[in-house]
Amino acid sequence: METKELSKTITSKDSIKFRLANAMKECLATTSLENITVKQLTETCGVSRQTFYRNFLDKYDLINWYFDILLANSFDEMGSTETVYEGLIKKFNYINNEKLFFSAAFKSDSQNNLKEHDYEMIFNFYTNLLFRKTGTLLSMIDESILDMYCHSSIYMTVKWVTEDLPYSPELLAKLLISALPVRLEKLFKQNGLLEK
Repeated sequence: METKELSKTITSKDSIKFRLANAMKECLATTSLENITVKQLTETCGVSRQTFYRNFLDKYDLINWYFDILLANSFDEMGSTETVYEGLIKKFNYINNEKLFFSAAFKSDSQNNLKEHDYEMIFNFYTNLLFRKTGTLLSMIDESILDMYCHSSIYMTVKWVTEDLPYSPELLAKLLISALPVRLEKLFKQNGLLEK
């Protein structure tokens, strides 16, 4: 998603957060994520450390917030007017458009890292979406299968971004749909989340 397009989705309340995200992108052009400091971010965008900490716990919290903003659009329509495949394509296009940012973020294994955040986000999204569709909680078996599938899909997403695999967003989405365990595929199809 382009910066201009993204700024339309952010409220004036979030404008400081958006400025800090842009500062992070600017700093990542010359510095590794591990070496970027809060001081560097605040100086780059002209806000105080107090302002930073009023908005974020740390630099990883900033990255996770920006990730959530980018991906909100890919998940909003999924399950209502779009299939999982269509939502994944949006997600991968957003990540691809911000490749430098997300490549650096996905490489980090620090506490509060993006890999874990993406896993929690996608697992909770699928769990809640299936609950809305069925009115029942997932069985222990289905939840365990979904857990394994989400971890695998995050692994491939990270590999795609950090190793610069030559997959288009459409191909990566197809691969992830093809990798759905049979039980999940059936559940997704029954609830209109996949093409029949």
